[in-house]
Amino acid sequence: MQKSHHDDYRSSKATFWLILTTVFWGGSFIFNKIGFREIPPVTFLFYRFALATLLMGILCLPRLKRFNKRTLRTGLIVGLALAATNLSFVLGVSGTSVSRAGFLNNLFVLLIPLLCFAFWRERLDRLSAAGLMLALAGLWLLARGGVDGFNKGDLLSTLCALFIALHIISVSKLLRDEDIYLLSFVQFATVTVVGGGLDLLFPSPPLSVTWVSLGSLVYCAIFPTVICFTLQNTYQRYTTPTKAGLIYTMDPVWSMLGGTLLLGERLTAEEWTGCALIFAAVVLPLSVKRLRERQLGIDYRAEGAAAD
Repeated sequence: MQKSHHDDYRSSKATFWLILTTVFWGGSFIFNKIGFREIPPVTFLFYRFALATLLMGILCLPRLKRFNKRTLRTGLIVGLALAATNLSFVLGVSGTSVSRAGFLNNLFVLLIPLLCFAFWRERLDRLSAAGLMLALAGLWLLARGGVDGFNKGDLLSTLCALFIALHIISVSKLLRDEDIYLLSFVQFATVTVVGGGLDLLFPSPPLSVTWVSLGSLVYCAIFPTVICFTLQNTYQRYTTPTKAGLIYTMDPVWSMLGGTLLLGERLTAEEWTGCALIFAAVVLPLSVKRLRERQLGIDYRAEGAAAD
């Protein structure tokens, strides 16, 4: 199919906004870590999504007439996957460095084809299988390289990658014609209820919150939650899944830079090598697939463009 200049512009615009989402996501690792100094992780999760739910609810006011039982049911199911993702995320980040957590979370790119093969017998290509082997080598080096080895925070960050993959798969399998904004609203509300329930079951001591931790909370509610969900749902349809996945691999790069420059984190040589292998495990298969797409002239989703 011959692409027009308008298609090129739309694809480039999508690339820009998706790269921006990775900056915001990378920043969430740093700001979560800062916020946890004064606010317990689960409490932070609750307030973050309570604020995000409020903001998304305001955005959804003109759309409420489209709300129906199907949106509620789908939002609840996908929202539970999102709750598991964010619960394991905050507990993982609180127990390890943001650099390690960022690279471990990014394993979701490899876990998606593995889960699709396990549950739906979708073909697992050789590139993804090779990537998984490379990632295992990286995990082994991370386990050897840290002071505490592969600790609880690392395990939870790896588990978070699994839940991210499940969340993405559940969206692709369950989402049909629902309003994206309303669906996000229900998802955020579901995470808020789960976080609030856990906070009541395991109450934390009285909080002493400063403007720094409050600012971290506001950042995490607005940028990597409300804005990123909106940007991702708006612009990802104008590019291919492979190109989007390649863009999202920038997420741990930003978290690593932030952890090093802002939090003063330092990794050992083995940890650096382990992170590099995990990064390569994700990037190399996607890069080869992207090269094949370019050779075939696949640079955007025609159906997404038509829906604009």
